Amino acid sequence: MEKDLKIAVLIDADNVSDKYVKVIFDEVNNHGTATYKRIYGDWTKPQLGQWKNVLLNYSISPIQQYSYTIGKNATDAALIIDAMDILYSGQVDGFCIVSSDSDFTRLASRLREAGKYVLGMGEKKTPVPFISACEKFKYLEVLLQAVEPTPIKNGNTGKIDNQTLIDTLKIIINENSDDDGWAFLGEVGSILSKRNPDFDTRNYGFQKLTPLVSSLKQFEIQSRKTSNPNITHKYIRIK
Repeated sequence: MEKDLKIAVLIDADNVSDKYVKVIFDEVNNHGTATYKRIYGDWTKPQLGQWKNVLLNYSISPIQQYSYTIGKNATDAALIIDAMDILYSGQVDGFCIVSSDSDFTRLASRLREAGKYVLGMGEKKTPVPFISACEKFKYLEVLLQAVEPTPIKNGNTGKIDNQTLIDTLKIIINENSDDDGWAFLGEVGSILSKRNPDFDTRNYGFQKLTPLVSSLKQFEIQSRKTSNPNITHKYIRIK
């Protein structure tokens, strides 16, 4: 990555299902690091109960917003106010707004006017104006269809089973490769670690990622010289 962006992730719980939580943060990790993780809704409503079960696992801060008036979306207002506060704090490079609601169109435009990267995520029903206001927009249904298998962990060792590791690597390579299918191994490793924070090559008996990947027999690795004769970059491609 040219730059590891610091991204504020703001989720509209009224408009997004908890089933998308993993693909949301996997995709954010492709663009940078989530420094703010906030989700907005009226948590007294029973329909948001499923979100409560995943908040701790992903370290998402729930923001309570009561619906004071029928027909008025207080959640949208709270998210927008928070986004502007974060913008003026100067602590992030970009925002990820997760909603299928066109009410965030002006917010996305305003954040981009301020020079911030804006990644939007929502379902296919998302209105075109909001999609167009974002620098990038990802359809949640599409991300979910392409999601890698849920990592199978052996206790808390951080060891993903080999087939899941292979499947995960293939998806990351496909998402970040050039026209010839080559992806920078350093970037692949960084994304893999973000998706599985407790991943460690030493759990597989290897000190580094390159020999671990080579042992899987599913990938080819290429070394490329740099301007510094003492430094080479490794690239990876699916066989």
